[in-house]
Amino acid sequence: MFEASKYDTWFLRNNYVLESEILLLRYMLEPNPGRALSVGCGSGLFEFILRTRYGIVISDCVEPSPAMAEVARARGLNVRIGYAEELPFEDSTFDTVILNGVLDYVKDDVKAVREAYRVLKPGGHIVVADVIAEGSYGLLYKLAELLGSWDDPYIARVRPLNPYPIEYVRQARWHTVDEIRKLLEDAGFIIVKVAQTLTRHPRYSNESVEYPIDGYDRGGDYVAFKGWKP
Repeated sequence: MFEASKYDTWFLRNNYVLESEILLLRYMLEPNPGRALSVGCGSGLFEFILRTRYGIVISDCVEPSPAMAEVARARGLNVRIGYAEELPFEDSTFDTVILNGVLDYVKDDVKAVREAYRVLKPGGHIVVADVIAEGSYGLLYKLAELLGSWDDPYIARVRPLNPYPIEYVRQARWHTVDEIRKLLEDAGFIIVKVAQTLTRHPRYSNESVEYPIDGYDRGGDYVAFKGWKP
């Protein structure tokens, strides 16, 4: 279970990483996501920044953690307690569904994507953004998990200054680009856009903000997919 204070603190200490990921989401959501649902919104940090800095409004959220949901509500979001695999909404409710950093933590990724499809209106879009398994972050996280700590003498030499909390790393199951693509296409989505960010090695990715680059094969560790529901 994630803690709101630890989650926010990590992102705020890695502010350029945060902004790079925000800009990727902005790129995928512009010009207007319509009525949008954020699944697994956590503390609502991303949604708050998108609204206050860039005018992209995401009002509705689903979050399994009551403590996280409380923080997100304080940031002006309408949050229902629930899970990605069983969204508490009727069919064809939303224009956009967002799963940002979520698929790696759900129990059933197939059901989570199909639930997003169900609650989308025909013509709506899903946006899935995540660390990819084959990227530098994904490989570094897996190494840290296998070694059991960021303090191992080898990994301490190559890790970022403020690494992702090891307990969150242990909970994740990182997906490859091909696995995410298959999840979306098997659910019935047509992929209309793919973009990436965090192309520098994790040790250096918080040195400056990166703008999104189309595609997924330019070294981007955080990749976003936009799927269309026919």
